Amino acid sequence: MSRRHQSVTIRHVAADAGVSLQTVSRVINQEPGVRPEMLHRVQASIAKLGYVPSRAAQRMSGSRSYLILALKDRERTIADWRAREGRDWVDQMLLGGMLACAAHGYRMIVELIDTQSEQIERELGAAIAALQPDGAILTPPHSQDPVILRLLAEKGIEIARIGSVADGPGHRLVQDDRGGARQATEHLLALGHRRIGFIAGPADYELSAWRVEGWQAAMAAVGLSAEGLLETGDFSYDGGLVAARRLLDRAEVTAVIAANDQTALATMAAARGRGLSVPEDVSLISFDDTPIVRFGSPALTAVSQPIADITAKAVERIIEACAGRGPAISAPLTLPATLIVRDSTRRPPAR
Repeated sequence: MSRRHQSVTIRHVAADAGVSLQTVSRVINQEPGVRPEMLHRVQASIAKLGYVPSRAAQRMSGSRSYLILALKDRERTIADWRAREGRDWVDQMLLGGMLACAAHGYRMIVELIDTQSEQIERELGAAIAALQPDGAILTPPHSQDPVILRLLAEKGIEIARIGSVADGPGHRLVQDDRGGARQATEHLLALGHRRIGFIAGPADYELSAWRVEGWQAAMAAVGLSAEGLLETGDFSYDGGLVAARRLLDRAEVTAVIAANDQTALATMAAARGRGLSVPEDVSLISFDDTPIVRFGSPALTAVSQPIADITAKAVERIIEACAGRGPAISAPLTLPATLIVRDSTRRPPAR
């Protein structure tokens, strides 16, 4: 029987790497001060022998749990899963977060919390007591929820907040929503569009305002007014349909930027309901770039958000803070967005 299938201990790793037990322990616990050569030797031996640290024993001893908790809004997440419409926000979050955790000997667990519930303190408190996480990753709207932030901070849990720069504890990480909206608007302007409508997300998401600001800035840069061209949805298909109908009824637009993929699909339906075709009559750009807009007809031009990358960065910030290698609070980290041009945008029709 190979050693991989036997009980591999820290002593086996130390012997294979030719280092002390203390050095192996420091590498396993992500402690600073280990020389790169020693670090690589120990990591190579761990991989070769298939050594798995006993996290349970470390938790009982009062040290770190090596668990990172990712909080998602229960109602919206469950609704997305049940709809089976290809929205892959959670998938991308798991991709970035789980791989980053695994690279450092951590585990990531997703917990659904009802933001609107009066029992939020009890729900979150129960999750913390059961899992004893070292850190928590928060996404909107949790990342700006003062109750959640207070509860985590009081427990001494490292916090990484995605999509929020509001005051409060934790590391702040944002996708470049302003830049993404600006890129989308500039693409349409380059095609010759001048009447570019925007359907924003709900106001309780900080990023909704950032996207509007990016659109407005790009319009203002070429001397165009955005007055009368803004509507607000709620990130749902039905809400997007109402907003798109209002926009198309009120403004003679040749292009629309939608706050997310569901809003974009609703905008397409609203346009077709008025006898308009995308992109022949109205060009359309979405945010998020989930599978549902990539494989439809026409495939939608979209602002692709770096969800996996930003979650991986959130994990790294938490681990660095737990190991004492990073600042308690740092300046917000911004990851760039990318515009993916497909079939839903073209030059405006001749009038």
